[in-house]
Amino acid sequence: MNTVTKAYMRFPLARRIEHWIMMLSFTLLGMTGLPQRFPDAGLSKAILDLLGGIEALRTIHHTAAIVMMFGTAWHILVMGYSVFVLRDQMSMLPTLQDAKDGIQALLYNIGFAKTYPQMGRYTFEEKMEYWAFVWGAIVMGATGFMMWNPITATQYLPGQFVPAAKAAHGGEAVLAVLAIIIWHMYGVHIKRFNKAMFNGRMTEQDMLHEHPLELADIKAGIADRRPDAKTIRKRQMVYYPIAAILTIAMLSGIYGFINTEETALTTIPPITETSTQESNTTP
Repeated sequence: MNTVTKAYMRFPLARRIEHWIMMLSFTLLGMTGLPQRFPDAGLSKAILDLLGGIEALRTIHHTAAIVMMFGTAWHILVMGYSVFVLRDQMSMLPTLQDAKDGIQALLYNIGFAKTYPQMGRYTFEEKMEYWAFVWGAIVMGATGFMMWNPITATQYLPGQFVPAAKAAHGGEAVLAVLAIIIWHMYGVHIKRFNKAMFNGRMTEQDMLHEHPLELADIKAGIADRRPDAKTIRKRQMVYYPIAAILTIAMLSGIYGFINTEETALTTIPPITETSTQESNTTP
């Protein structure tokens, strides 16, 4: 006899598209950034040859960075709407309970606790990943600006900040890529394959294992209490002008990030014996 497994909507299509865009841009950034961080590695040289040289590599890297900046701006606007207009719970904020859950999970994994922690909408691991991404975006954005616009940066900061930004940018990139490969891939795709970012849904069995407190709220009818249409319209009238100003500010920031200068966008041809002789014979 066939049985239908009950499933619950976890992420709507818009959130899944946002996730895929950020995932693809992150992947391209890693694939084009690490070869610049480790240029002598065999894999780096292979990627460089495959993509057509350093100029093409940097163009792809910069394009992926721009896509991620737009994705981040969009995420801020969507989260603002979710919290202010819909009054969704700020479930991604870390709490003291997350620290307790982390300790209990560790004790459970090493055999000193009998039960795994019961968690809600987001687990302590998911929150750590989210805020690590936020921190990484801030660090990569700030250091990326200094590398992209070194002359502008040194008008306000000592010159030593540019090579320091390069070191921090490369180090954070290595950390981010390793975190995705080791932590995220294991926790989401290997330990228990989570299909929520593919079809938006999670089965009741998986919900019971990963998010039992949220499942209990769903069954009790208190998980998704939205305000009435009239209240939503009133809040939209307040939020939309603020979102418009914020959008203009973020777009202006992205435009300035990209177009302030072209110093770091062109590779200077290497100095060779021929070019030195030509420069010496030029009147």
